[in-house]
Amino acid sequence: MRRVIGLTLAGLGAFLIVAALLLPTYISGKIVKFPLDEYMTATLTGRVSYFSPSTLTVQPGVAMRATYTIKGDRKAGTSSTAVWNEFSYVYDTTHATTYQYTTRRFAFDRRTGQLVSCCGASVNGNTAIRQTGLVGYVWPIGTQKKTYQVFDTILNKPVPFRYEGTATIGGVPAYRFAEHVTTTQSGTQTLPGSLAGLKGQSSVTLPEYYQANIIYWVDPATGALLDVNESEKLTLAAGARSLLLYDGDLAVTPSSLRAVVKLDSSGRSELALLDTTIPLASGLAGVAALVTGIVLARLRREDHPDLADAAAPEPALDPAPAP
Repeated sequence: MRRVIGLTLAGLGAFLIVAALLLPTYISGKIVKFPLDEYMTATLTGRVSYFSPSTLTVQPGVAMRATYTIKGDRKAGTSSTAVWNEFSYVYDTTHATTYQYTTRRFAFDRRTGQLVSCCGASVNGNTAIRQTGLVGYVWPIGTQKKTYQVFDTILNKPVPFRYEGTATIGGVPAYRFAEHVTTTQSGTQTLPGSLAGLKGQSSVTLPEYYQANIIYWVDPATGALLDVNESEKLTLAAGARSLLLYDGDLAVTPSSLRAVVKLDSSGRSELALLDTTIPLASGLAGVAALVTGIVLARLRREDHPDLADAAAPEPALDPAPAP
């Protein structure tokens, strides 16, 4: 019986040790994923100068607020792919007027954050735009210190975000990644010739140029985007002239930062449970069970005199002498 119990414990111990090794790698990779039904908002504020179509003049140094809302489409997602919708609303608080709003629908791998072409993905309703690279709102679970290609919705193509160091955001260790876009044509715009200083032309189509320095702070453990700083500039080239469309610097508000860090904490807790707490407990229990099982399986009766004596037959009494 002791041998059977010992072999059973040894088998259990080996299983627990293997489970401890697999939990932080294979099993964690299967369980920990970005959610299908994500819902969150983030607000950025700052000072911006922009061209106002209503006044046909540049509004300098206005207070601007940009609100980004993410909502997951659970029904469109799968065990491996999430589908999220994004709506951004940019508001001139100085003049109490809307500057612009944009929409985006994107599908991505729930573990790596890589965009997937499916599920009606679009930018401002345009489904012909093929989104590739990283989402940007989420990064790979286990983000590394390297350059990643992240989709840019102004250029409608992925651009490099280079690793630039570490920081602590809301108490969370984070990696800093930066996108630096030098003056690059991002499209064209048609406007009245008078605005471009071209008299005698009712309208003119001019090339639009984009510059950007965007900083992302990412929790490398969960892949969550914790903090953002956006410095962007859009201009139109009219011969030797340059017409300003947008020039501003926006940063995440303190309240939004606290909300994002709080949301990220649940993911960090789940990862810690699967990657550290449970594997450690499983490994210790496995070693104890394995050692105990081996000892019991090899134990012999003569190794324990008490057991041997208890099992040995009592000596027979001498027979009584014959009369």
